Amino acid sequence: MSRPPKRSRPPRPSSRPAFKGRGGRTLGNGEDRPILYGWHPVVEALRNPARKIRKFLATENALNRLKEESIPLPVQPEQVRAGEIDRLLTPDAVHQGLYMEADALPAPDIEDLPDNGLVLVLDQITDPHNVGAIVRTAAAFAVDAIVTTNRHSPAATGVLAKSASGGLEHVPIVAIRNLSEGLDELKFRGYLRVGLDSEAPENLDEVTLTRPLALVMGAEGKGLRQKTREFCDVLARMDMPGSIKSLNVSNATAIALYAASRATKA
Repeated sequence: MSRPPKRSRPPRPSSRPAFKGRGGRTLGNGEDRPILYGWHPVVEALRNPARKIRKFLATENALNRLKEESIPLPVQPEQVRAGEIDRLLTPDAVHQGLYMEADALPAPDIEDLPDNGLVLVLDQITDPHNVGAIVRTAAAFAVDAIVTTNRHSPAATGVLAKSASGGLEHVPIVAIRNLSEGLDELKFRGYLRVGLDSEAPENLDEVTLTRPLALVMGAEGKGLRQKTREFCDVLARMDMPGSIKSLNVSNATAIALYAASRATKA
């Protein structure tokens, strides 16, 4: 069984500045307010006291459902016809009669992450459906934060928020300028950095996973960038017994988080 070298967390030397990676939960250029639509994203936002709502539209049917299910309404919605919401979204958007514009949620800096945390690091995963599905899975496995870059990442709004199905309210997204610097800070914090790669020499089942733990996921097709690989402590693959040997990155993330949660359960 492969065991990573024992890690220790030295005191921060006075010459080493605190790493600042605060990016809130807006990704991309961060200029526009996040847009949330659909039942689960909007309802979870309504239940989150930290979410500052700026605009809230609901159809009569959706408003009745909110009342029937006793969903808190910190802001009274403007009742509109479905077509008014349709005009604000793309033709394929399934809004279920709910539309919201809100401020981005605050997020921790990397240096504020838990000493025993579980973190996902996304290396230039740009598809909002995939990132949204990853956020939803992260919320299910109580991931402490998702670390990604300001550039080469989709905005935490619209399609991503819908795919996350409310997960944005539960998992902080730390958007930073440079992923290598962020991984270096995670090492300083004592995190074991495990990069998932289909060509890796180690099988994930044979790696001793310990907390604090950062699972590093690469984009579909390209995988982990070489620079990112260099900042991982371990590179691991997930062996598949079937004829198809690779998975969609969101599915691979779900399997990796399941393995990590079982391996590191107290």
